[in-house]
Amino acid sequence: MKVAFVFPGQGAQKVGMGLDWLEEFPVVRETFEEADEALGFALSELCWHGPEEDLGLTANTQPALLAASTAIHRAVRGPLAQAGMGPTVMAGHSLGEYSALVAAGGLDFADALRLVRRRGELMQEAVPVGVGGMAAIMGLDREEIELLAAEAAGDQLCGIANLNSPGQTVIAGHREAVERAVELARERGARKAVVLKVSAPFHSPLMAPTRQGLEPLLAATTFGELAVPVVTNVDAVPVTRGESARQALARQVDAPVRWVESAERMAADGVDTFIELGPAKVLSALLRRTVDGVKTVTIDKPPALAKLLS
Repeated sequence: MKVAFVFPGQGAQKVGMGLDWLEEFPVVRETFEEADEALGFALSELCWHGPEEDLGLTANTQPALLAASTAIHRAVRGPLAQAGMGPTVMAGHSLGEYSALVAAGGLDFADALRLVRRRGELMQEAVPVGVGGMAAIMGLDREEIELLAAEAAGDQLCGIANLNSPGQTVIAGHREAVERAVELARERGARKAVVLKVSAPFHSPLMAPTRQGLEPLLAATTFGELAVPVVTNVDAVPVTRGESARQALARQVDAPVRWVESAERMAADGVDTFIELGPAKVLSALLRRTVDGVKTVTIDKPPALAKLLS
């Protein structure tokens, strides 16, 4: 068995995440307490009790998911290692790359929390609500989507933001251009094309101000060597150097998430089992649609860990 740990990004959050772990795993409560202290407010209460509207704000969602995924990782890493299921590589989808770097030992948890909190704020500041948009398109290949996005853009911006699986691609850019692209996709036989309910056009060139604001913060943060390689979103290649990880985090802000290529790279390197560590089943289905013959497991609650170990 060759295992990869993978960590989800925005969209996996839900009120109550982490609560199921508290009684059996003290390290989970300790992790959330560490997050509260690092950020100066009760992130734990927001994760456990909501309200959902506040948890869904980008500046809250990002540290909340990082805390939840890190807490789960800390709870399960020992039992999984003892069972011979320690990771040979890690990866995270967008925000999840921060979770992967914390798990790999390349980034301090408190530093990561402060970075993603500011990352979320910068993302919302970069593009006023309503100006940008994103849409998911299913059933068309990458080349077709690139062409229709370019056609829809006109004098605006529209392009690929997430390559999630061979049959699922997300586009982002100016809202009007994204809406035109959705209509074109439907006309050209897409199985599904729908505008997403998001507050900003993530992973598009419109996020350039976010990258510019984040780069000095990343430069001032200590990145160490990684104990386990992490496959980066922006290049879909594994890195072990802290400096490489830092640069990849900066570049991924306004560049597409190459999740398909990341999954294919890990499989080509021998990974046959993907273990998703987060509060919801998000990446497992994408991985099964991308790579044939691999086993995927989501550990979102303690019974999932017990079932895997048994």
